[in-house]
Amino acid sequence: MGVNDDRVAVKVHLPRWQKQRWVESADQLDMSQSEFIRSMVQAGRRDIDVSGGDPETHSGGGNPGGNDLEERVLSVLRESPDHLGWDALVSGVTDDVEERLEDCLERLQETNRIKYSGRNGGYTLTDVERQ
Repeated sequence: MGVNDDRVAVKVHLPRWQKQRWVESADQLDMSQSEFIRSMVQAGRRDIDVSGGDPETHSGGGNPGGNDLEERVLSVLRESPDHLGWDALVSGVTDDVEERLEDCLERLQETNRIKYSGRNGGYTLTDVERQ
């Protein structure tokens, strides 16, 4: 992704109460709603706590909201000869998440903990895992 990438709008339907929570959270972080939602989606894909929450309660290990993320940002910027925009930075710090997710899903299917249903459009827990 480059700095001059075209931007497109994404429409999301959600309950009014959820939008209000997102607005409040964005305000608390001094972010626009678009920036907040984009950050939360990418953070969720990478399992990064961008809100600066307690690293002890974070399942990803390390300090994802602190030094680990800072080091990844610095590394991405060191590798680029140009200025990087928001989308390029997000892409740079989340570059391996799709491969990691695919590997994880394969392992979970191999151990019969989840299953994929094309007819139902996605993954779900197996009966064994629900017990």
